[in-house]
Amino acid sequence: MDFSIQPELENDKTKLLPLKENDFEELYQVASDPEIWEQHPNKDRYKREVFLNFFEGAIKSKGAFKIIDKTTGKIIGSTRYYDYNEAENSIHIGYTFYAKSYWGRSFNHTVKTLMLDYIFNYVSKVIFHIGAKNIRSQIAISRLGVEKTGEEEIAYHGEPSKLNFVYEITKNAWHTHQSDAI
Repeated sequence: MDFSIQPELENDKTKLLPLKENDFEELYQVASDPEIWEQHPNKDRYKREVFLNFFEGAIKSKGAFKIIDKTTGKIIGSTRYYDYNEAENSIHIGYTFYAKSYWGRSFNHTVKTLMLDYIFNYVSKVIFHIGAKNIRSQIAISRLGVEKTGEEEIAYHGEPSKLNFVYEITKNAWHTHQSDAI
């Protein structure tokens, strides 16, 4: 891999900075709201010990970010790149969550656009796993021109497997989607 999956990324609204171990407390303050996890495969991630496992997986991935609201300078969530596949020239984006106060304010669209614009300099396909019951995320991802391609049981770091929907977008489809959006 000749590129970083944990660069600093920024636009006018947000900053994505590499997640560090000392970010746990501030990120947990965001993640401790049970409503954030209602539709996620693991509904208990608001609990400290469960979130600690999630956070450890994020750190080990070496592709996780804290999402910063540039107007306040506060952490508002997290996301990551993971599972780079050189043979398929693909990577995953996921494990994204936001403070509830940032829902419906285009932050997810802004963050995913920033991530896709960057990573498509290096790969030809991006894959997303979204919990089968996570309707909010399924709707949000479809607004980016991403298409559902299948279903798969996914086991997260130290957790039992859960049904996820698989979504994909190619570099060409992303560029076409961006052109159509203008």
